[in-house]
Amino acid sequence: YQPFWDCNVIIDLIFRWSLSGSEQFALRYADGPQLYITEQSRGEIKNGTILRLAISPMRAARQLLDRIQSHGIDARLEALKELAKLSADPTFATEFINMEGIGTLARLVESGTQSMLAFTLTAFLELMDHGIVSWDLISLSFIKQIAGYVNQPMVDVSILQRSLAILESMVLNSHSLYHRVAQEITVGQLIGHLQVVYFYSFMQHVIRGNRPIKAEMAHQLYVLQVLTFNLLEERMMTKMDPTDQNHVNPAMDFTQTPPGMLALDNMLYLAKFHQDTYIRIVLENSSREDKHECPFGRCAIELTRMLCEILQVGELPNEGCNDYHPMFFTHDRAWEEFFCVCIQLLNKTWKEMRATAEDFNKVMQVVREQITRALAMKPSSLEQLKSKLRSLSYSEILRLRQSERMSQDDFQSAPIIELRERIQPEILELIKQQRLNRLCEGSCFRKLGNRRRQEKFWFCRLSLNHKVLHYGDLDESPQGEVPFELLTDKIPVSDIKSVVTGKDCPHMKEKSALKQNKEVLELAFSILYDPDEALNFVAPSKYEYCIWTDGLCALLGREMGSDLTRSDLDTLISMEMKLRLLDLENITIPEAPPPVPKEPSTYNFTYNYG
Repeated sequence: YQPFWDCNVIIDLIFRWSLSGSEQFALRYADGPQLYITEQSRGEIKNGTILRLAISPMRAARQLLDRIQSHGIDARLEALKELAKLSADPTFATEFINMEGIGTLARLVESGTQSMLAFTLTAFLELMDHGIVSWDLISLSFIKQIAGYVNQPMVDVSILQRSLAILESMVLNSHSLYHRVAQEITVGQLIGHLQVVYFYSFMQHVIRGNRPIKAEMAHQLYVLQVLTFNLLEERMMTKMDPTDQNHVNPAMDFTQTPPGMLALDNMLYLAKFHQDTYIRIVLENSSREDKHECPFGRCAIELTRMLCEILQVGELPNEGCNDYHPMFFTHDRAWEEFFCVCIQLLNKTWKEMRATAEDFNKVMQVVREQITRALAMKPSSLEQLKSKLRSLSYSEILRLRQSERMSQDDFQSAPIIELRERIQPEILELIKQQRLNRLCEGSCFRKLGNRRRQEKFWFCRLSLNHKVLHYGDLDESPQGEVPFELLTDKIPVSDIKSVVTGKDCPHMKEKSALKQNKEVLELAFSILYDPDEALNFVAPSKYEYCIWTDGLCALLGREMGSDLTRSDLDTLISMEMKLRLLDLENITIPEAPPPVPKEPSTYNFTYNYG
């Protein structure tokens, strides 16, 4: 094995220009990110690509490291600017990290030198994003320094953006760092910075004539919501020590985690800040019959556990998710206020159901349904949440359940099941054609490993005769359909051996993919074709993943088994069944067909049309 920068091409160039030491030089792209050419990437070079001779990654890393450690401020600044660009190259990054470059940058950050900070943070983030070293190696002093920039009321927006990106990578890649970051960052300061950062991003998009990045903003708000609620995890997992109390004592109820001491915190907040509500709940239950009394302590504990499950307290944020609730950003004590609203709902539902102790689990199921249905409506404030919960009374939940049940029970009789089985092949063929049509339109994919640096894209689409897959690189994400003429590479469908997904994909088995989170893994799929080659994809969304995996399976004559196909099949069959049964509305469909009558003794009753 010999690196490509030591191959005959470089030796020939060195000889032609009278240079010495072939190991000191390498080839790089002359345009774009100007990445180094390696033995692994040489196959990606296309005809007409311009390359240039440059110093090797090891030599470049050593020179930059020496300049960064020099005493001249101007020399260090220029070196950091160059390092911020070169750090996107995995080959260079490996050499720089092997020379303890990460530690050098960390010490620069900890020193607090503001003049070079933006370039230092950019280089640090780019190097760490390659996944060569673990985020767990980050020191506490470095975390405090980065958190200090975020907590400052006035800080340069470029430093703020890079600091937030570093903190986000910490919490996404390390569970231990997640808790350290949570201890250093104030939520109120984060909200203010988010407004500044996204106003700046919005104005940049307006200036460039692009649409605002609503999905990215929604994702950051979702991450902020998750991080805010995860501050409750410590209390949720803290038990009350029963040895500190009398043996016969309700304190035993708080020894289970979750919800641990978090349930007691919620009860104390209700009694302290909503005293009238607390007194009313207690008095209402004390005046009821013993069998209908709502056990306040038990209800508060189970409700706290339920809310932790619904809001996923303690779980890491999902990279592709943007499901946040606006009302949680309208109050300083949003969690506690949310609990106070829900405990009143629980007491009201208990009364409406005329529940007893034996009905406790049934009441909690109804309350969970009320809360999840209300949250699905995305109330913008706690007052709106109260309004929506008032409309979801116990009788309304029963009505909704009955309506949903009726829509399902209509299709359980034997004749209807037989009709469904006859319709299903037609619907599956319709879904198959839709999937293939979408593949003919094509989709844009982001190249793996380009997070937080200049985006790289490639496009893939199926030929109109369904016989060839065309694909090729793009400079930017396309706004519409990409012509076949721009897609220079192709794979005949007849050469495709199989389609694999998730961990079975070649690009998910590589070392650099180990840092990818669960969401990226769930969106990955690959086409394996002759001779043992692979075309690797990471879908931009779960929908596109289902469309492409279904379409490729349809091309290969295999079953389409995605969740989207099952959902589409159920929806379309239900619609088709209802249309065919319109004339039979309010008519009872028998379980078995009526008996065939006996043949008549004579057919003289027939009419002679002649």
